[in-house]
Amino acid sequence: MSSSTRRRRYLRTAIGLAAVLVLSVVGAGAWFYHRLDSNITTFDAGGVATERPPAPVPASPGAQVPVNVLLLGSDTRDDGNSALGGGEEGVGNSDTAILVHIYADHKHAVGVSIPRDTLVTIPSCKLADGTWSKPRNDQMFNSAFSVGLLPKGNPACTQNTVEQLTGLRVDHTVVVDFKGAAAMTDALGGVEACVPNDVDEYGIRLKKGLQKLSGQSAVDYLRARHGIGDNSDIGRMKRQQAFLSSMIKKVQSQGFSLPTLLPLADAATKSLTVDEGLGTAMKLVDFARSVEDIKLSDVTFVTAPWRFAGERVRLVQPDADTLWKLIREDRTLDGQSTAGTGAAASPTPTASPTADAPLTPEQAAVPITVVNGVGASGLAGSGAETLKGRGFQNVVLGANNPGKQHTEIGYDPAQKAVADQIAALFPGARTVEEPGADSITVTLGADYHSAGTQLNSVTGPSATPGGDPSAGPGTLPSGVPTGIAENTRGADTDPCADLTFGS
Repeated sequence: MSSSTRRRRYLRTAIGLAAVLVLSVVGAGAWFYHRLDSNITTFDAGGVATERPPAPVPASPGAQVPVNVLLLGSDTRDDGNSALGGGEEGVGNSDTAILVHIYADHKHAVGVSIPRDTLVTIPSCKLADGTWSKPRNDQMFNSAFSVGLLPKGNPACTQNTVEQLTGLRVDHTVVVDFKGAAAMTDALGGVEACVPNDVDEYGIRLKKGLQKLSGQSAVDYLRARHGIGDNSDIGRMKRQQAFLSSMIKKVQSQGFSLPTLLPLADAATKSLTVDEGLGTAMKLVDFARSVEDIKLSDVTFVTAPWRFAGERVRLVQPDADTLWKLIREDRTLDGQSTAGTGAAASPTPTASPTADAPLTPEQAAVPITVVNGVGASGLAGSGAETLKGRGFQNVVLGANNPGKQHTEIGYDPAQKAVADQIAALFPGARTVEEPGADSITVTLGADYHSAGTQLNSVTGPSATPGGDPSAGPGTLPSGVPTGIAENTRGADTDPCADLTFGS
């Protein structure tokens, strides 16, 4: 046999082996994707509200747009979760909710934690029999997940609630139960976390200090509230933010290759419930790889500006609405534009100038009548307190006029400057000229709640959220509302730092 013949035979053999290897890998990959697809549970898109915030518009053809992902932690004990969470089986609530905004440049992200005890309006939500519930005011935020007592919870209802609260369109919703959290941390070989003190309560045992947690211990760390830190839900959210930061760091250190992502996806998808837009393994992996360029130092966590209201929590205004506005405009928390969205970025880092401009004595004395346009108890009084907190001195309550969907501010054209300042206190309010009106009339509609303004809210950009008023300043520049600055945590922060709201 000639040497040229042997070379051709070796070449054919090598090509054949390569082809077999490629087909084997592709076949294995296809099998693995099929396996992951069978793992994933999706929720009914029919439960998502028909009236929603608008989708972002690309700044130019082909440009990327921001993406909002709602992460929910389910405390259901069904489907084997009672072994990890204890307690009796049941639908449960969603005590963990983080709205992740991925900026249009796909190189920055912010995660907003919404306290579970926040009193909000839960909008109409789809029930198991196909009917829709009636909207309910002053409900705990975490209860939206259990509306209708669906076996897997009602993530669409929580999504609707978040959209109404923030004015942000939620592109994807992901629900993780105890098993999912345990499986993902196991797949990563443990996640670095800092336990602020020894814990030995309610069957949860953790040792103080920085350590790797996975499986049961990771679940305990994420869900424990009593006996750890300050025993509060706010402190628990800070630990969750620090833990997620460590998870991001761990995934990034291992890389976004398929060998890394697929085992993690296999662990996660067995206990994930997602919207239909993420309903296949390929979609999940593609989404993960679309954010691989985000550095840990460019990820920020913030708790929605809050304060205690008895045993519950209310959002602090106008700080909370400033937060939602910054995110809607795809601006970072210090007001900077990441460029690339269709929304025009304002150069102002905080609220509208009219919200901060000092009132003249004449403006402060302008007569203002506040009307309850919904019928919810205390609504007009809340609006009046907001105005008084801003410095308006001549504020009275008018007769109720229920049935109003939108907040309106009626004014004589001569008082336009004052009406604009009032409108800044009620985001989304419509201003209506009423020539000859002897006072400015603020009629509070249903959107007063949906914009995030809660009854008896603290007003003013410097209102201090719950916790110790002497707590140190946040990490953001001056000019950022206190309610945002004092509740912000960089993802690259020391995992042992600032784990309780009073520290």
